[in-house]
Amino acid sequence: MGIRDLLVMDTPVPSLRGRKVLITGAASGIGRATAEAAAAQGAELVLTDLHADQLDEVVAEILRADGTVLYHVAGDVSDYDWVANFARQVDAEVGVMDVVMNIAGISAWGTVENLEHRHWRSLVDVNLMGPIHIIECFVPLMVRRGAGGHVVNVSSAAGLLALPWHAAYSASKFGIRGVSEVLRFDLRHHNIGVSLVCPGGVDTPLVDTVEIVGVDRNDPRVKAAINNFHKIAVSPETAAAAILKGIRKNRFMVYTSFDIRFGYWWARKFALPYEIVMRVANDRFDKLARISGTKLEERARDHHSAQ
Repeated sequence: MGIRDLLVMDTPVPSLRGRKVLITGAASGIGRATAEAAAAQGAELVLTDLHADQLDEVVAEILRADGTVLYHVAGDVSDYDWVANFARQVDAEVGVMDVVMNIAGISAWGTVENLEHRHWRSLVDVNLMGPIHIIECFVPLMVRRGAGGHVVNVSSAAGLLALPWHAAYSASKFGIRGVSEVLRFDLRHHNIGVSLVCPGGVDTPLVDTVEIVGVDRNDPRVKAAINNFHKIAVSPETAAAAILKGIRKNRFMVYTSFDIRFGYWWARKFALPYEIVMRVANDRFDKLARISGTKLEERARDHHSAQ
């Protein structure tokens, strides 16, 4: 390897036009927005999501806009056997992918005394093992073909920073960050780029459905916090544009908003102030949890007494 190769890597996928692109989690949120944006740029799509009806709607919408969907099927990326069969079907009917995007994900928040084993297990299964299954089954085909490509893995601000109540979620998102960091170098020899997407607030349906363990979502203070999140969150379309630009520019770290870029830089440069801010944030979250959790317990007692 020459000096230039050590310093510079030509962009493997400078344009999506005519490229075969796999997107998981394509039925809603960032996945849907990315699928629609990629189709508008001429990508030939392979789409999957857990929710069949919503996926069919997205496919119909893309086709109405003269986009191309080569193959789509609903399935669970946390199920390795399903992913392996899905990959065989795609390879037989479509061929090798040029771009693989792991966007599917779920979320749950809570403190360690409230989280149950099922929360830890489901987050790791979907957010970490899901992308690993896709990588296992699709990326070796790209390597053997020898024509380059690009892999996108969606992490989170919670994969960079120690956000309160995010221990289980961060386990999965820090994990996929580590996988991506290694693949960034492993796949460079095969002219396959890797992008790690680290969204902050994105205004998707996940915001209103995320399980906050031990917290009453109907508490006015909790509702106010969620409403404040909506105000600062970027749209899925903004996140999708950042992802596609990241592929086009062959960027490893892809941020969907400036606050996360700045926060990660700040955490690395100013360790003690970062720790203090995280402690303050955690104290505020803890106070909110105690208030809403007390109301939740009172409601449960009232319901039990009524019976």
